[in-house]
Amino acid sequence: MSLPPLYALRAFESAARLGSFSLAAAELHVTPGAVSRHISTLESWFDCQLFIRHGPKVEVTGAGRLLANELAVGFQSIERACQAFRHRAGRLRLKAPSTLTMRWLLNVLQAFHQRQARSVVDMTSVWMDMDSVDFAREPYDCAVLLGNGQFGPDTDSALLFREWLIPVCAPAMAGQAAGDLSRCELIHPSADRRDWRRWLKKTTACPGLQITGGKVFETLEQGNMAAISGHGVSVGDLLLSLDAVRDGLLALPFSQAVATGDGYYLIWPKQAVQQATVRQLLDFMLQHLPGDIPEGIQLLE
Repeated sequence: MSLPPLYALRAFESAARLGSFSLAAAELHVTPGAVSRHISTLESWFDCQLFIRHGPKVEVTGAGRLLANELAVGFQSIERACQAFRHRAGRLRLKAPSTLTMRWLLNVLQAFHQRQARSVVDMTSVWMDMDSVDFAREPYDCAVLLGNGQFGPDTDSALLFREWLIPVCAPAMAGQAAGDLSRCELIHPSADRRDWRRWLKKTTACPGLQITGGKVFETLEQGNMAAISGHGVSVGDLLLSLDAVRDGLLALPFSQAVATGDGYYLIWPKQAVQQATVRQLLDFMLQHLPGDIPEGIQLLE
């Protein structure tokens, strides 16, 4: 596509935003005359008046305002792209889901920074109904996501650990829950109640249990916190709940844990600039997994 000169577009956008050729010149470190010539070049190129000139004062036209708004968005995108590409050695930007972050990843990254002083991981923890990342549009070098291992042909991935769902509750409620779960308040860590549904489908512990009621949250972490506070029985990720179980904050009223078919993966673009640092982080994560499955827990595929 034939485009007008980029420096002319930049001069015009600055002048339209600031409402002054002189201020635009100061921002771009050129003379006001140079800004005026750039804008004249664009007006000839577009065959359209972009500014109304009143002596030393200028006023952007309606057509000019439309162009300026579009250019502002475009230049912001270019600036973000350049910032994303200008990596500093050993620095990674990592995206991760909130429950994993709170229950495991924060401690791992703290230990990683202490061990690898020259490598820095800037983490962003976000809520995602379905874990995903778009490396072409989002400012990340890698991500830890829950999924089935299929993250697209342009990415590499490595399994960290699998997801196993199991009911969790405060220790004081464990006996009641194991005896008759139907008399307990259910906590749903997902709006569609899929976690209780998946656990019940693969177990025979509570046939006919109704899951239409109860408290509904958005994340496993919120469900765990509500369970710790004694508000009912939730479904948690077994491995991510181990610390709370060991600390006496949570109990496991049932011994059956069910596989969802998903797992937590570290993923990164195939052409990642920071391949070596990503591999270094992966090796460290694999050495610091949440823990082993406790004895007595029955794993149901």
